Amino acid sequence: MLKKTSNSDLLENIKHLLQEARNIVLQTVNHTMVSTYFEIGRLIVEGEQQGNYKAEYGAETLKNLSLELTKDFGKGFSIRGLERMRLFYVTWSKSSTLLSKLDNTDKTFNLSLSWSHYVRLMSLKNSTEREFYETQTLQNSWSTRELDRQINASLFERLILSSDKKGILEENLTKYHTPLEPQDIIKNPYILEFLGLEEQTKYSENDLEQAIINNLQHFLLEFGNGFSFVARQKRFSFENDHFYIDLVFYNRLLKCFVLIDLKINKLTHQDLGQMQMYVNMYDRLEKKDWENPTIGLILCKEKDEVVVEFTLPKDSNIFASEYKLYLPSKEQLINQIQQAEDLFKENQI
Repeated sequence: MLKKTSNSDLLENIKHLLQEARNIVLQTVNHTMVSTYFEIGRLIVEGEQQGNYKAEYGAETLKNLSLELTKDFGKGFSIRGLERMRLFYVTWSKSSTLLSKLDNTDKTFNLSLSWSHYVRLMSLKNSTEREFYETQTLQNSWSTRELDRQINASLFERLILSSDKKGILEENLTKYHTPLEPQDIIKNPYILEFLGLEEQTKYSENDLEQAIINNLQHFLLEFGNGFSFVARQKRFSFENDHFYIDLVFYNRLLKCFVLIDLKINKLTHQDLGQMQMYVNMYDRLEKKDWENPTIGLILCKEKDEVVVEFTLPKDSNIFASEYKLYLPSKEQLINQIQQAEDLFKENQI
């Protein structure tokens, strides 16, 4: 005998079905739009080549195309729009990221990114940077807004600065597609402008922690691939002593816990020793046999690399990163990258 469905359950089932149908329609429209714009760009480029392309010829062609297409199909075919379609084809016809999804052999399209995503990506002139952000957007399902924030926050440049510079210069950021080692997930600095805490105002470590909890979604996006929230103020008690870990996360890619201690002042060797104790406690009391060793990360206002180097053993899973409550200029980060590259070249001599 069939189980009777309540009116509320019936309504929810229908809503769910309609929402799924709407998502499929939107996805289909997006896939068709992106692939069509790619093909329009191809036709424009081929037309230019047949006409022995000259700047004045191309401008006149796009002007005429814009007038005719707008008359027949409405908005969306301005000269600027057609220029973007042309650039879209020119840029991604040499990119495996998109072409792997535009397979001409079976005519299938599986484009997860919207046209708005590609318009934002086209603004990036560096091909390595552009492909990095495209890959990260696909892997993390970033909205256009989140992609824009990560670009404005200079994620690409910060990753270069925060990890093995020699490896990145040689491997061209490929290891960031799938983190393999603890250091692969650590950035320096972390940009926490979304917390709404001003540099010039006084705030406590509790204020910083509360702001992170209030903006947990943004915080997880800033931290990168594979993180999930586990606990706040995780307590361990031994007789009359109580210890509290500010924040606990889990990284499913590395299969390990990540402990975070928040410091609003300059890092000290005592902070590093305290984190070492937290990591030891978690490894012995919480970690399962099949999980990897726990990672400890101290987020501080300022750190001294010498203190970190001589306090921790070389194979330590403890890291310290600075956090910033504002977005540094891209020029500042680029200058630091250039200094890192120069240092790398000097060490090779």
